[in-house]
Amino acid sequence: MNGGIAIGFFDLDPESFGAWAKEHDLPRYLGDQVLRWVYQRGVTDPELMTDVSRRARSILAEEIRFGDAIPITDRLASDGTRKLLLGWPESERTRRIEPEVGTALPVMPEEPSRQTECVMIPSDQRRTACISSQVGCPVGCRFCASGLEGLEGNLTRGRIVEQAWRLGRLPGVDRITNVVFMGMGEPLANYKAVTNAVRTLNAPWGMGISARRITVSTVGVPAAIRRFAGFDVPVTLALSLHAPNDELRREIIPWAEYSTVEELVDACRAYFDSCGREITLEYILLGGLNDRISHARELSQHAKRLRCNINLIRYNEVAGLPFKRPESDDVHRFQAELRRRGVNVHIRASRGRDIAAACGQLRHERRNAS
Repeated sequence: MNGGIAIGFFDLDPESFGAWAKEHDLPRYLGDQVLRWVYQRGVTDPELMTDVSRRARSILAEEIRFGDAIPITDRLASDGTRKLLLGWPESERTRRIEPEVGTALPVMPEEPSRQTECVMIPSDQRRTACISSQVGCPVGCRFCASGLEGLEGNLTRGRIVEQAWRLGRLPGVDRITNVVFMGMGEPLANYKAVTNAVRTLNAPWGMGISARRITVSTVGVPAAIRRFAGFDVPVTLALSLHAPNDELRREIIPWAEYSTVEELVDACRAYFDSCGREITLEYILLGGLNDRISHARELSQHAKRLRCNINLIRYNEVAGLPFKRPESDDVHRFQAELRRRGVNVHIRASRGRDIAAACGQLRHERRNAS
């Protein structure tokens, strides 16, 4: 892979690929050919693109980067969940490293310091990619490993898409059916790259994933949610609420200082009114902190103002943080109280606990061990 190549394949769409081809005196349909090779057949070596002319293959190899990620760690959980820790070079130079499943490369001086995680979650007929939108996170939720070192940078459109593409090429996956932006970062704080990535994930020429099977999760900035309501691909919006009142929410989520729960609910209602998509309220249960029956009662009042469902998530412990995983009885009592009050609520199954699958955990563990 050549260094200094300015154009990344996963940043391209048919229009921009056609413009690039025209600049190089190549046929505009070349973009359609290459997009099919990569997204439908998983081929990223121009020399293997047999219906592409020899001259075009040579120019493609010289001028387009077919992937930036450097796989650092690949972990397979007992429940089939697969987690990749990827490094992103700060320059345009890339190198290919493909570790065996369950192995980790030693920390080396040339290993990229910018790292993100992505996860493939198998479930019945689904293969869900949980992907990151930023390196680190600016929100700094007190219980989350992603933001412990702050925000290190945004991921580009291409680097967001590449995560889903790589997970779809893992052995036995066949294809990704669902995508959730629930990895590292706050998606709506990287709005342009995330929305452009969604277009690639959704497009027939890209990964062809239905908008109904793409979920963007946000900690909640009312103005950003209202802007997102005008986005032309009607994906599912998930609000990471995690507390039913402003006082408790501001205790665990620093960004809650900038908006109230009431303002967030109003913005989510505007999103539903705009695109007709039911909102998901994400609620991480922290043992002894936000998992009381009184909290469930408060939460139900917000839920009744929205067309929404609630996902209850058992907290996965993070080394060095004081928060605890809730007791199973408390989780089920919390769910029962919400259902008693007419709320559509589910307990999300914990996946990949034996491989530190929660957001930011693997990167945090690796950095602490180095």
